[in-house]
Amino acid sequence: MMAHVKDVDTFHFPFGLEWKIPEPLQAIGLTKFSILEVVAAILLIAIFVPLARRIATGQRPQGRFWNFFEAMLLFMRDEVARPAIGKKDADRFLPFIWTIFFFILACNLLGMLPWAGSPTGAIACTGMLAIITFVTVIGAGIRKYGPIRFWTGQVPRMELPFVMAIFIKPMIFFIEVIGMVIKHFVLSVRLMANMFAGHLVLAVIIGFIALTADRHIALWSTVMLSSIFGAVAISLLELFVAFLQAYIFAFLSALFIGMAVHQH
Repeated sequence: MMAHVKDVDTFHFPFGLEWKIPEPLQAIGLTKFSILEVVAAILLIAIFVPLARRIATGQRPQGRFWNFFEAMLLFMRDEVARPAIGKKDADRFLPFIWTIFFFILACNLLGMLPWAGSPTGAIACTGMLAIITFVTVIGAGIRKYGPIRFWTGQVPRMELPFVMAIFIKPMIFFIEVIGMVIKHFVLSVRLMANMFAGHLVLAVIIGFIALTADRHIALWSTVMLSSIFGAVAISLLELFVAFLQAYIFAFLSALFIGMAVHQH
């Protein structure tokens, strides 16, 4: 069961089939989740490059498929990026927000395939996404204010006596910087924990069928039907969570960028 929720070197397919990643590829660090991340990237390129070309030529995307993605793009722009960052600065960070959202969404949805897995259920994936967001946040603030003004701006303006300022302002600066690091760490843990826990619950529910396979047929049938019903219900919830967690990560990323470009 754990093979679906952790990074391994083997893909397990229906009917007992499996594919083990060759040793040379494992030697360069290629794993199940890294392959799925590449698959997610390829899917996004296959979807959005043609869509971008249509938009660039002025051609209106037609059909439910294209309108679906265009609606999501506009939603992330109008309801996430611009309110969190500000209309003046948001459009510069839209490519980043869109990429983060759709990459996480693609990885989450790949986890809905029983023979695949969710790369966002591993801290290595979510941690790197959080690091990229952290670097973007710091870079956005430094680009707008300069390194000195950005870091000194972490301390709000306070009218304090000189003696008190010597002690209080460094303390506030330290708390603000640590808080910034913690916020991005929690960003990665939240995504990882939600995806890991959901798929682990699915694996446990389905595992009940195998655990009762050698019991009485009546008991096994009851457990099988209950497990299938429970797995379908949890899968529908996980489908919602896949979209929700991608949205939350993108929204918080936009919020952190907005806090960096609009200081105290």
